[in-house]
Amino acid sequence: MIRFDSVRKQFPDGTVAVHDLTLTAPTGKITVLVGPSGCGKTTSLRMVNRMIEPSGGTITLDGKDTSRMNEAELRRGMGYVIQHAGLFPHRTVLDNVGTVPRLLGWDKKETRERSRELLARVGLAPELGDRYPSQLSGGQQQRVGVARALAADPPVMLMDEPFSAVDPVVRDQLQDVFLDLQAELGKTIIFVTHDIDEAIKLGDQVAVLRVGGYLAQISDPAYLLAHPVDDFVADFVGRDRGYRSLQFQPTPRLPLAAEPTVVLGESTDGLAAPWVLVVDDSRRPLGWVEPAKVSGQVTESQLHRGGTVARASGSLRSALDAALSSPSRRGVIVDDSGELVGTVRAHEVLSLIEATDRPDEDRADAFAAEESP
Repeated sequence: MIRFDSVRKQFPDGTVAVHDLTLTAPTGKITVLVGPSGCGKTTSLRMVNRMIEPSGGTITLDGKDTSRMNEAELRRGMGYVIQHAGLFPHRTVLDNVGTVPRLLGWDKKETRERSRELLARVGLAPELGDRYPSQLSGGQQQRVGVARALAADPPVMLMDEPFSAVDPVVRDQLQDVFLDLQAELGKTIIFVTHDIDEAIKLGDQVAVLRVGGYLAQISDPAYLLAHPVDDFVADFVGRDRGYRSLQFQPTPRLPLAAEPTVVLGESTDGLAAPWVLVVDDSRRPLGWVEPAKVSGQVTESQLHRGGTVARASGSLRSALDAALSSPSRRGVIVDDSGELVGTVRAHEVLSLIEATDRPDEDRADAFAAEESP
C-alpha cells in the first residue's frame, strides 16, 4: 500500500506543483492519476520513488516512511515505466530486460531465463531478444519497457504515460496485455495518464487532479462517471460519460442473429446480401466484404476491417460499439476463444440497456418478451 498524507511539492521558483495531496493506492490494485497538463500527476508519481523530493507531508510504503529509506533500495524495489520506454540503445532487448536483476546480483543464466520468460509474457517473439531497441517498433519497445519493469518481480510499479507514444490500435493492445498481466501478478500500481478513457479502462480507482496539483475527486471508475463531484470533473470526464459507463454493465444474454459467412479465399458468387462477414477456418471474424464489388475469391485486400468485435461475456458498451462501428450495422459477437457466435444490432443493445434500468420484475418481463416468437 502506498499512502500520501498531506504531500506538497513547491519548486525553488515558488511554483507549487502538488497541494496537500492525501490518497491511498491499495495493495494489488491500479490507481490512476489523471488530469490536464500542470496538475502535478507526474510530480506526484516521481515523489513515490524520490526522483523528486516532497516539500512537505509524508509518503509511506506499507507503513514505512519513504524519506527514511535508502534511495537506491527504494527504487530497486519498484518497477518504473515511462512514455518512450527509456531503453538503453546500446544493449540488446534481453540485456535491457535484465537490467535490475543484474543490479541485484542475479547470475547471468537466471537473468536471461527470466528475461526470455517476460518477453513471452508481454507477447514478443523470442528472436527479438537479440535485437537492439532501434530495430523494434514503438509498441514493441513499450512491451520491452513493461517487461523490464517486471523483471525483478517488484511489488510496486510506477507507470508514467507508458502507452501515449504509440498509435491507438497498438495502445489498446498494450492496455489489454497490461490488464492480463495485472490479473495474473496483482501488483500495486500507480499509473499516470492524461487520457480519461485509458484511466477508466485500467484503473481500479481513478484520482482526478486539477491544475495546480489539487485532488478533485478519487473513486472507482463507475462511480466517477455517474457522480462527478463538480463541473470541473464532469467536464474532464466528458459529456459522453453515460456512454462510457456502459462498460461497467455486464452484457445480458444478447438477442443474437445467425450471421451468414464466407471463408477467406472462397467465392461470394450467389450471395445477394449487401455485406457478408468473412471468417477464417476456425470461424474467427476477419472483416466484412461487399459481394457486389468482389469477383472470384475473397482476398484480404478486399476486407473492410473498420468494425470492432465484442465478446458475448463483455460489456454493454463493447456490444453497442461493435454494432455502431460495423459497416453492415451488425455488431460482431464472439465467444472467449474468438469464435463467431452471432451478430446484434444497435437498437437491440439499446433495448437491453433500457431493460437493465428497470426494476427486477419489469426486467424479467422484458427479457421474456424478447425471447418469445
